[in-house]
Amino acid sequence: MAPESMTTSCPDDPYAEAPPAKTFRFREEMNDLTRWHAERCPAYRRILDAAYGGMTNFDRLSDFPAMPVRLFKEMDLLSQLPERIIRTLTSSGTSGQRPSRIFLDKNTATAQAHALVRIARSFLGVKRLPMMILDHPGVAQDRNTFSARSAGILGFSQFGSDQTYALQTDSMLPDWEAIDAFLARHRGERILLFGFTFILWQHLLRAAENSNRKLDFGDSTLIHGGGWKKLEEQKVSNAEFKERLRWTLGIHSIYNYYGMVEQTGSIFMECEDGYFHTADYSEILVRDPRSLQVQPQGEPGLIESMSTIPRSYPGHILLTEDLGIVHGPDGCRCGRRGTFFHVLGRLPSAELRGCSDTHQVPS
Repeated sequence: MAPESMTTSCPDDPYAEAPPAKTFRFREEMNDLTRWHAERCPAYRRILDAAYGGMTNFDRLSDFPAMPVRLFKEMDLLSQLPERIIRTLTSSGTSGQRPSRIFLDKNTATAQAHALVRIARSFLGVKRLPMMILDHPGVAQDRNTFSARSAGILGFSQFGSDQTYALQTDSMLPDWEAIDAFLARHRGERILLFGFTFILWQHLLRAAENSNRKLDFGDSTLIHGGGWKKLEEQKVSNAEFKERLRWTLGIHSIYNYYGMVEQTGSIFMECEDGYFHTADYSEILVRDPRSLQVQPQGEPGLIESMSTIPRSYPGHILLTEDLGIVHGPDGCRCGRRGTFFHVLGRLPSAELRGCSDTHQVPS
C-alpha cells in the first residue's frame, strides 16, 4: 500500500507515453489479462465462450469483450481464491438494490494504490498537504469492506496530513468550529480538499450560502467526484458549481475526477482545460448505444473503460452506463498525453448510481 511518508523525488509522469507506443503495450496487457481471467474465473470463461467463441486474443482494442458494469450487481466475479481476498469494495445504488461487490487481493490492491499515487502526484506534487475531508468521520470505519465513497476517502488520505473532517456524523451539518480551527492552523499553507461532489454541494457549499458564511480556503486544491446526477437534476452546471465554490469558499484550484468502484485506482482526472485524461493504466472507447460500434472522434456514445490493474476480478474492460465524447488521442493544451474526453452524464434509462448519489444521513 502507500508509503508512510511521501518521497521528495519527482514521480514518473503517468501521462507521458506517446499514443502509438501505448496502444501496442496496452493491447498486449489487455490480451494477457483476458487470458488470465478466462483461466481463473469460470463465469467470465462462459461469457467468452458464449459471445466470442472462446477467443482470448484480439488485434484491436475495439475488438475486446467488454463486461457490462451492471453485471457486477448481479453476480460475484472472482479470478482469485476466496481466501486470498483481503478487501471488498461495494458500489452505491438505489435503495433496496444489490450493490456491486469488487474483490481485491493484495496484488490488485497494491497496484491500485500505486496507480492512484502516480496520478494524484502529477496534480498535487509529492509533499503531503494539510487535508480537509469534506465528509463526516464515520464514513470510513470498516477497513475490510469499503463503499465507493469510503474507498475514495481512504485512497486520497494518503496525500494529506492533519486530516480533518468538515461535517458532523449525526447531522451532516458543517462543523464550523473544526473548519475554522483547521484554517487557523494552516494559514498561509497550501492545503488539500477532498470530497464527493453532491456531498460538497449539499452539505457544505449550500449550508454556507444559507447561513451567509464566506470562507477562504486560500492556497487550496480541491479534488472531487461522483454525484453529478443530482446536480444535473437541479440544473447546476460544472461551470456554475466551480464559480460558487470560488465565491463562497474561496477555492480556486478545482479538479473533478471520473471513476468507478469497479475500476478503483484507474481514475480519470480533469485537467485545467476541463477534459478528463486517460493515464498509462487506462484507456476509453466510446460506443454507439444501439450498435455498440466505436464512435468517431467527437461523436457521443457509451463510455467503455479499460484498465490494466484488475487481476483479482475480471473488471479490466467495462461497458459503463455513462455517455461521453472522445476529443482526441493526444494534443490537449494542458500538455498531458493520452485520450482526452468529456463525460456527458448518465444514459437516460440507466439507474441512478454514483459515489455519493445515494447518501442518506448519516451514511
